[in-house]
Amino acid sequence: MPHSSGFIWRRTSTASTFRSLLLILPIITSGTCVSVSVSTANMLDAMLLRNGGKGGSERWPEDSSGGTVTVLAPRMLWCHCYHHCPEDSVNNTCVTDGYCFTMVEEEEGGQAVLTAGCLGLAGSEFQCRDTWNVRSRRALECCTDQDYCNQNLHPTLPPLVSSGELVRAHPVTGGGGIKVANTLSCDRYKRQESRPHYSIDLEQEETYIPPGESLKDLIEHSRSIGSGSGSGLPLLVQRTIAKQIQMVKQIGKGRYGEVWMGKWRGERVAVKVFFTTEEESWFRETEIYQTFLMRHDNILGFIAADIKGTGSWTQLYLITDYHENGSLYDYLKSNTLDVKALLKLAYSSISGLCHLHTEIYGTQGKPAIAHRDLKSKNILVKKNGSCCIADLGLAVKFNSDSNEVDIPPNLRVGTKRYMPPEVLDESLNRSYFQSFIMADMYSFGLIMWEMARRSTFGGIVEEYQLPYHDLVPTDPSYEDMQEVVCIKKQRPSFANRWSSDECLRQMGKLMSECWAHSPASRLTALRVKKTLAKMLESQDIKL
Repeated sequence: MPHSSGFIWRRTSTASTFRSLLLILPIITSGTCVSVSVSTANMLDAMLLRNGGKGGSERWPEDSSGGTVTVLAPRMLWCHCYHHCPEDSVNNTCVTDGYCFTMVEEEEGGQAVLTAGCLGLAGSEFQCRDTWNVRSRRALECCTDQDYCNQNLHPTLPPLVSSGELVRAHPVTGGGGIKVANTLSCDRYKRQESRPHYSIDLEQEETYIPPGESLKDLIEHSRSIGSGSGSGLPLLVQRTIAKQIQMVKQIGKGRYGEVWMGKWRGERVAVKVFFTTEEESWFRETEIYQTFLMRHDNILGFIAADIKGTGSWTQLYLITDYHENGSLYDYLKSNTLDVKALLKLAYSSISGLCHLHTEIYGTQGKPAIAHRDLKSKNILVKKNGSCCIADLGLAVKFNSDSNEVDIPPNLRVGTKRYMPPEVLDESLNRSYFQSFIMADMYSFGLIMWEMARRSTFGGIVEEYQLPYHDLVPTDPSYEDMQEVVCIKKQRPSFANRWSSDECLRQMGKLMSECWAHSPASRLTALRVKKTLAKMLESQDIKL
C-alpha cells in the first residue's frame, strides 16, 4: 500500500461528519511488510492511511482470512496509545514509521487531559515542533529511541499568560525525543474512558511554521521527507495555513460556490469556498488533489483544505495556487494568440490531461484519473502562458489491481455544452474506465477549437465564442445538445482561413479526431501530446 502524508477521505453526507474527519492525525506506514487488521464497523479506521496511491478505491483489499491488509513499512516503532488508539488496537498499542507522542491539553473547565499514540513520519517534524498557544493550552512531546518510549514522556501544561506578559516555549531534544519545554508542571490528568478515538480537538490548534517559510518551501520540504510528489502537506500544516489566510477579494462565482483571492504571509493564493450543498464536490476534489504523485506543472497546485464554522454555518475551503490570468475562457475572450502562444496553451493543457489519464505503476503508484468536466472555464492560464487543469470535483479514478472504477457519489453532472454523444444519449458504459477517458478527449477537442479561433493569421482572427454557439441557445438543454450532437452529428465549424495555415490545418485535424462520434475512434491524450510536440518542434518553438 503506498504511503503519503495527510489523510484518506471517505464519503459521507453531513458537514458535521466532515468536520470530525479533519480532526484525525495521520498515521503512515511504508517500507517492509506488516499486517494490519481492518475493521469495517467504524468508518474512521480506514482513514488512518490515506488513499493517495494507485489502489485508491474506497475499500481495503482483504486476504483469504478476511479483514487483513498488507502495508509496506520501514523500521517500525511500537507506541503506547491512550485516547488515540486505532479501533483494533490491542493492549493500548499502535505502530508507526514515525514518532510516539504524549500530549496534555487543557479542556473547558480547566481539566488537563492526557493523550498518547503514534505520529506518521511525514509531517511529524512540524507536529513535534508544535508550540502551545494561549487559546488552546497544551504541550506535546515526541520520541523515537525505543518501543513504547512515550510511556516515559511527561509533558506539562504551559503557564497561564496574563495580559501583556510573554512566555516563550523552546524546542529542546534529549533522550531520543523532541520536546516542547515549558516552565509549569500540572499533574491533574483526568481519565475519560468515554472519550472517542481520534477526537483531539484541532479547532483551536495551529502547528509551528517557521517565519520566512514560503508555500514553495513547505511543499518541497513535504516532498523531501518522503510524502511523495504532490500528495499534500501534513494535516496540521494545511489547517494552520487555512487559519492564517486573509481573504482579499472575490474573483469568481459558480454553481459550486465562490473563488477568492487571499494572502498567506504576503503570498497570493486562490481560495475556493464551496456551498454546503456541494460538500461532495469539495470532498472529492480534496481527495483527488492529494493523490500520490498527483503534483504536476500542468495540474493546479493544491495547498490546503479546511472546514470552518460550527452548527448550521459551515464553509468548505480548498486553497490552491493563484493564477492572475484566470481561466482559459477569460483569457481567450481578451487575448489573441500567435502560433507560439496557441501551441503553448494547447501543449500544456494536454500535458496536464495526459498526466491525469496516466496510471503510474509501482509500490507507490498513481491511479488513472478522468476529469469528467473538462472545459475552458476549468483550465487556468499561468503567468508564463502555459495552462493547468483545475476543478476535479467530478473526477473518476481507476484501480487496476481490482479493475474497479471509483465514481464519486455526486449528484452534480458535467457541463452539457461539452458532453460527448455517449453521455448525452446515456449510452456510456460506466463500468468501463476507458469510456470516461474518451469522454474527456471529446471535450478537449472543443477546447482546442476555442483556442484556434483566437489565433492570428494574416491579420485575421475570429471573435471568441463557445462551442456550438451558433447551433444551440446560451443555456442549452439536454434535448438541444442531443439533437445537434447525437442526432444531426454536427460539430463546430472551421473558418476558411484555417485551410491556408499549416498550423491551424493540423489543429483542425487533431480536434476532429478528438471529437469523433465513436469513442473508440478518438485520439488519446498521449497521442495528441506527441503530435503537438512535433508541431512545436517544426515551428522551432522551445517551451
